[in-house]
Amino acid sequence: MKKLRIFVSSVQKELAGERLAVKDFILNDPLLCRFAERVFLFEDLPAADRAPGDVYLPEVKSCDIYLAILGDEYGWKNEDGLSPTELEFVCATNANRERLLFVKGEDDKGRDPDMLKLIQKAGGQLTRRRFIDISSLLREVYASLVASMENRGLLQTLPFDGSPCSGASMEDIDESRVVDFVETAESKGRLTLKGSRAPEAVLRHFNLLHDGNPANAAVLLFGKEPRRFFNNIQVHCLHFSGTEKRKPILSQQPYEGRLFEVIDDAVEFVLGKLNRPVGTRAEASQASGDFEVPRSVVAEAIVNAVAHRDYRNPGFVQVIVFADRIEVWNPGELPSGLTPEMLREPHGPLPRNPLIAEPLFRVKYVEKAGTGTTDMITDCIEAGLPEPDFKQHGPHFVTTIWRNWLTDKVLGDLGLNERQMKAVIILRTEGRLTSGRYQQETGVSRQTASRDLEKLIKKGVLERHGERKSTFYTKARGMTHLCLLCPKGN
Repeated sequence: MKKLRIFVSSVQKELAGERLAVKDFILNDPLLCRFAERVFLFEDLPAADRAPGDVYLPEVKSCDIYLAILGDEYGWKNEDGLSPTELEFVCATNANRERLLFVKGEDDKGRDPDMLKLIQKAGGQLTRRRFIDISSLLREVYASLVASMENRGLLQTLPFDGSPCSGASMEDIDESRVVDFVETAESKGRLTLKGSRAPEAVLRHFNLLHDGNPANAAVLLFGKEPRRFFNNIQVHCLHFSGTEKRKPILSQQPYEGRLFEVIDDAVEFVLGKLNRPVGTRAEASQASGDFEVPRSVVAEAIVNAVAHRDYRNPGFVQVIVFADRIEVWNPGELPSGLTPEMLREPHGPLPRNPLIAEPLFRVKYVEKAGTGTTDMITDCIEAGLPEPDFKQHGPHFVTTIWRNWLTDKVLGDLGLNERQMKAVIILRTEGRLTSGRYQQETGVSRQTASRDLEKLIKKGVLERHGERKSTFYTKARGMTHLCLLCPKGN
């Protein structure tokens, strides 16, 4: 069995006690010491003529786990303004090392601004675990290292999806759903069964039985009442009128049940809140019926959240529709070695719950090629939308899909005046705008409204439809309409 090399990173002087405590704890704990070959602290090395970076960065690259303890101080800076701690974090990230992050303090008051930036940067990629004192730090370290060893297969415990569902039997499986699954998978060309097609045989074929009784994945996918066995399987969908999570909530709906149905229901909830570009029959034989965000992008984000979430976490998935974006909050974090930046590039599949992901693949809910996030990016670009954002936010992984290209950053670059910004707000919430509506909202004359709206057309924000009294405006479709050479102004 290969033992693990652990690199402990922090500002040495400020957190000297914490560093030593972590090393001693790992090397002396009856369980952890069986799996740790070495815990590296820079101060353990003898004095040498080599520059510090020549010593500790190779150690980061060769470690299995990078463990960062961050406090108030940022530490000494090199000529580029970077501390050893930040250099080590960047090195561990680039080397695809598993990273564990522990932040001292309940809040960020009194923290060095550069350290705060590093904490925010790291927190956008992985979960920040906070601690108050050394004893609470050691508890967090222990829990994190045990989870790491379980994920690596060093501790022989069954993964969640393959573990037996406590108290469940084949009586709790809806056999008709298993039959429907087989027929759908065969029609999609992704399943050819040889042998019995009985539901129990199908579940055994997909490793969804444990000693004759259903595994957790079997109940989640095909159970009669999954809610009886799991309190955290809910996908809670919410719709807000503005761009913040603030009352009133226009609508909300919790979906809980079999995962296939929950996914479908959540996707339809989102699509029901999206606009469809108006279009004209002059552009095509029929008015456009496409959603402002491609269905494939919405579905991929929700499927990823349901399929890859951490089901041992008591939280649940949230899908939130705002006026300018869709957010999908997923309990858990990315698998070890995978960062949010890597999701923008081709990468191999790393399913957290492979026994859940496999049936979803057979009915074309997911792919095995690891192309889901890159497909989302491509589909958004082709629809004229900004690329989705992927970020770790505390214990949740958050995917943000922009409903249109008029993001706050783009609007800031356009230099719109206060009246024109009101036009954008109307477009975000109502989907279309007329001169009369603009006059009513801003209190300007018809002539001023005409000039303002014409400038918004020239800036690429609006498109005009109809003639004379029937004229109305919609937001321009796609970032290609943005006039980058257009001077800022009113």
